[in-house]
Amino acid sequence: MKKKKWKMPHIFIILFIFIIGTAISSYFIPAGEYARVEMDGRMVVDPDSFKVIDSQPVGIMGVVKAIPQGFVEAGDIIILTLAVGAGVSVLQTIGVIPVAIDKLARKFSKNSILVIPILMLIFALFDAFIGVNEMTLVYIPIILPLMIRLGYDSITACAVALCGSAAGFSAALTNPFTIAIGQNISGLPLYSGWEFRIVTFIVTLVIGIWYIMRYASFIKKDITRSFVYEEDKNKRKKYLAEDNGEGLTFNSRQRNAGIVAILMLGITLGGVIVLKWDMIEMSGMFIMLGAVSGIVAKLSGDEICDSLLRGATDMLLGALIIGVARGVSVVMTDAKITDTIVHFFANILNNIPGSLVAIGMFVVVMIMEFLMPSGSGKAVILFPILAPLSDVVGVTRQTTVLAYQFGDGFSNIIYPTSGYFMAGITNAGVPWKKWVNFFMPLFIIWTLESAVFVFIAQMIKYGPF
Repeated sequence: MKKKKWKMPHIFIILFIFIIGTAISSYFIPAGEYARVEMDGRMVVDPDSFKVIDSQPVGIMGVVKAIPQGFVEAGDIIILTLAVGAGVSVLQTIGVIPVAIDKLARKFSKNSILVIPILMLIFALFDAFIGVNEMTLVYIPIILPLMIRLGYDSITACAVALCGSAAGFSAALTNPFTIAIGQNISGLPLYSGWEFRIVTFIVTLVIGIWYIMRYASFIKKDITRSFVYEEDKNKRKKYLAEDNGEGLTFNSRQRNAGIVAILMLGITLGGVIVLKWDMIEMSGMFIMLGAVSGIVAKLSGDEICDSLLRGATDMLLGALIIGVARGVSVVMTDAKITDTIVHFFANILNNIPGSLVAIGMFVVVMIMEFLMPSGSGKAVILFPILAPLSDVVGVTRQTTVLAYQFGDGFSNIIYPTSGYFMAGITNAGVPWKKWVNFFMPLFIIWTLESAVFVFIAQMIKYGPF
C-alpha cells in the first residue's frame, strides 16, 4: 500500500492550533501584570511594578470568542486589505495596470533582473522612513503580473515586496513605530544615531537584493525549478497571454484614470507622512481611488461597484487570515499572561553575561514578535523594561533600540501570526511552507548580520547614551 505523503495543514488549522496551544498554556503560566503610567500622553509600563494576580485561564468559550474578537481588534488592517483589493481591481478593469505592466515588461525585457533592486530600494526606503509594512498588501498584487511576464514567479514578486519592506522596516532610519517610540520612552534624542543606522540599512538591503536576484536568475534559466511552479501555471497562462507581441498603449480614458490614481496615491502617502494618517484613512483613500478612477474612465456605476466587490472578494482569504492570526494575541490578553512572559524574559536578560546581553535583547524581541506582531504595541510594553535594564547591565539605550528594531522586523515575514504577511502571500497564491523554504536561508543570514551589528553597537557604546 502506497504511503500517503504528508501535507502541510491549511493555514487556518495552523493558526487555530496556536490559539488552542496558547489557551492551554494559560492554565500553567501564572497571570501577572505591570502597572501602567502615563508618559508624554502614552501609557507605558512601570518596570518595577510586576505582580502575580489571580489566574485567569482561557477556556473553551474563550477560544471560541478569540477569533471574532481578533477580527474586531484587527479591523483596521482587515479593512485596508479589502480596500486595497477593491481599488486595484477598478484599475485592472479599466486596463491601467495591464498596460503599465506591459510597458514595464518591455522596458526591462533585456535586463529584467534590474527591476528587482530598483523596486526593493523603493519599498525599503519607504519603510525605513515611514514604517508602514502593511503597504506590501498594495505592492504584491501590482508587481505580481510584472514578475510573471518577466519570467520569474510568485515568490519573486512576494520577496521583492516583503523582503524590501522588511529590510527597510528592520534597519530603519526614522521608523515611527520602532525607533520613535523606543527612543521616546528611553529618553533619547529623537532619531539620534542615524549615522550607524545608514550603514545597517545599506548592508541589510544589499544582502536581501543579492539573495533574491540569485533566486530569480536561477529560475529564469529553468522555471520548472521554481518553488511554486505548479501554483503559477494558471497565472503564467493568464499574464503571458496578455503579451500579443505588439505592445499595449494607453487610451485617453486609461491615461486620465492613471493620472488620477497616481495623484490619489500621492495624497495618501502625503497624508501618512505629514498628517499621520493611519489604516482607516488609507482604506478610505483606496476606495475613493477606485471610485474616482472609474468615474474618470467613464465606467457605469454598476461596473465600478462590481469591480470594487470583485477586488475585495479576491482579498477576502487574506483578510480572514489577519483576523484569525490576531486570535493568539487575544487569548494572551484575556489570560493576563502577556506581562508574565515579558517579566520572564526580563529576568533572563538580567542573568546574561554583559557582552551578550544586547544580543539577548534582540533574541527576546524576536521571540515576542511571534506572540505580539505589533511593533508599536510591543514597544510600549517592552521599552519601559528594556531601557532601565540596559542601564543596569551596561548596554547603551541606543543599542537597545537597535536590538529592538532588528528583533521586530525580519520575523514579521516568516511567523504565521503576522497577519499582513500571511494575507500577502495567500493572495499571491504562495503556500506558507514554500515561502519558508525559500526565505529561511535569508532569514538566518539576516539574523546573524543583525546579531553582529548589535554586538558592534554594544562594543562601540553606540549612543549618545
